Amino acid sequence: MEKSTHKASSAVLTLRVEGMDCGGCERKIVSALGRLEGIKEVTASSVTGSVKIHYSGNGATSQKTIERILKELGYQVASHADHQGASSTSSSWWQTAKGRLVMTTAGLLILAFGLRLVWPALGNWPFIAATLVGLVPIAQSAWAALKMRTPFTIEMLMCIAALGALAIDAAAEAAMVVFLFAVGELLEGVAASRARRSISALANLTPSTARLMDNGDVREVSAALLKPGQRVLVRPGDRVPCDGRILTGESDLDESPVNGESIPRSRGSGDDIFAGTVNLNAALEVEVTRGAEDNTIARVIRLVEEAQAAKAPIARFIDRFAYYYMPTVVLLALLMAVVPPLISTMAWSESIYRALALLLIACPCALVISTPAAIAAGLSVGARRGLLIKGGTVLEQLGKLRLVALDKTGTLTAGTPKVTDVEALAAGQDEYDVLRLAAAMERDSGHPIATAIFAHAQQLGLVIPPATGNRAIAGRGVAGQVEGRELSLITPRHLAEQITLDDVLSVRIAELEEAGKSLAVLVEGERPLGLIAVRDEPREDAREGLAALSCLGVQVVMLSGDNARTVAAIGDSLGIEAHGELMPEDKAQRVRDWQNAGRGPVGKVGDGINDAPALAAADVGIAMGGGTDVALETADAALLKNRVTGIAELIDLSRTTLRNVKTNVVIALGLKAVFLVTTALGITGMWIAVMADTGATVLVTLNAMRLLGYRFSLSNTLTATTQKKAMHGKVSHE
Repeated sequence: MEKSTHKASSAVLTLRVEGMDCGGCERKIVSALGRLEGIKEVTASSVTGSVKIHYSGNGATSQKTIERILKELGYQVASHADHQGASSTSSSWWQTAKGRLVMTTAGLLILAFGLRLVWPALGNWPFIAATLVGLVPIAQSAWAALKMRTPFTIEMLMCIAALGALAIDAAAEAAMVVFLFAVGELLEGVAASRARRSISALANLTPSTARLMDNGDVREVSAALLKPGQRVLVRPGDRVPCDGRILTGESDLDESPVNGESIPRSRGSGDDIFAGTVNLNAALEVEVTRGAEDNTIARVIRLVEEAQAAKAPIARFIDRFAYYYMPTVVLLALLMAVVPPLISTMAWSESIYRALALLLIACPCALVISTPAAIAAGLSVGARRGLLIKGGTVLEQLGKLRLVALDKTGTLTAGTPKVTDVEALAAGQDEYDVLRLAAAMERDSGHPIATAIFAHAQQLGLVIPPATGNRAIAGRGVAGQVEGRELSLITPRHLAEQITLDDVLSVRIAELEEAGKSLAVLVEGERPLGLIAVRDEPREDAREGLAALSCLGVQVVMLSGDNARTVAAIGDSLGIEAHGELMPEDKAQRVRDWQNAGRGPVGKVGDGINDAPALAAADVGIAMGGGTDVALETADAALLKNRVTGIAELIDLSRTTLRNVKTNVVIALGLKAVFLVTTALGITGMWIAVMADTGATVLVTLNAMRLLGYRFSLSNTLTATTQKKAMHGKVSHE
């Protein structure tokens, strides 16, 4: 079982508990603790193994009392010491309370069958003893819940069924029922523990120690003690122990543990890096920017746990259904026990037996666990693949999106301009001369266009000469001397104010500007030497991501604050509808207009800062670049890998998860329906009923766990869409 710790504040107490593995456990705990003095609200999550108590004011029940009640109900609050080792080790199933109960009941059952064979005169006494011994912990939990005015629990139904079976001389079946119940509980616990480990394993990504650089010395310290401002040494092959910024060094980093990105990224001085990533090539000196409790790994774990604890709408509906379902089943079982003997010749022992079997088959464990198990698995696999989804409600809504509005800069495009065209305009000059001279003048400028020109010249390996007397021409460009020549680099509009441009140059400038590119013209005196065009180009995966969204039937629109001409050019190149020159409030209004027009649900994708109003207005707000505080804390979902294809992956994961949920509900209700009928007709007996209930629980849990192996494939999406269109065309033709 997963172990953890508890945290308290003046208003909220969070306890990590062992043994809470299904929806029935959650309801029992919520009902028991919710009636205590001074407690306003109780939420329990079997997925995260946590109970959160919200106090209403003074006079609240003490933590010691709460822990005692949980222990009486059959649960154990994990200690702080347990928590420290939880992420690295977990108890094997035979070391847990449920595992010990299975082994005990199995041993007693085998012993009872052996004694019957060796000593038949003992009759049913060995099975009665096996039943009563195995029933003790179950009865204790049922009695504790009953004292807390929670009578309709699975443990209570099990006690009624087992004791009733003993009363009608079905001791062997009673012992078998107790054993199978213990097996079912154990399997639930193992499955729940596996689901929790899929997220808690993230904690192991951060190394326990770090190499702290202090006054020229390097010493090993606990990574948990690192503070912002300190410096650490990260050697090749080491995991980065903290969120930080590279001070010196350059190396490739494997960021797949954090964002799911399979290709290592080159990082150098000034770049931010995350805890848990792996340094591949060279030593790095890194300044700590966040403490251990607030690094990227810690925040992802915290946010995903909160998301898993937040129930999806379909899960809340099933919980409400189960709340009324249990009393209804007990009433039906009572009628089954009493009515048939009164209106027919059925014996009382037979009607009671069928009623007890009905109680067992009607236990809602499989139904209740069907949804949270799938939702938890979906959230877990999303986190591992760099898709952070904040809760089951968001996970459900993602699959329903029909229109997604994307920001341009930093979302569909790289966010930094790149040189797209270099053209020589004067005799004796070629493109390399133009770029070399322009780069010399822009060497010391921080303007994005200047940076793009200088970077492009370096990338081509050009030797950039020194420039002297460089000066900025306010609002126009720069001027200076390079290789003894007086040069200036200015915009076409300002060049047109100085000289008359020939028709050929004017047409070419118009063509490039119409394509959404920004231009700089290199001029010597009044003679144009060449022009350079730059543009913030689409991301490498933009077209692939948009194609995937189209395959999923999702319409894409671009909303941008950039000038309309540039936005239209990028939109045309990507083949999507585009709107430019929009203020943040304009983007939000567009989203609301689409919702009111019935084009929704609408998703909005942006950087989480200037798109905040639109992210909030959308049905689902998705932030690119999830490593930022804004992305992790303001949007409904975040793409840690910062790729456009991640949007389609989010939607596909949601739809896959919802299909899994529907399959689970059909399995749970289908098996219930079949065996309720066969049990009522006397075809199946008590131990078959328990096996059916346990089997359904195991089936839906295993089906949910299949999601942990989810992989998004664009080729599979294209194939599925093509087949769907072909089938639709065939049907239409017929």
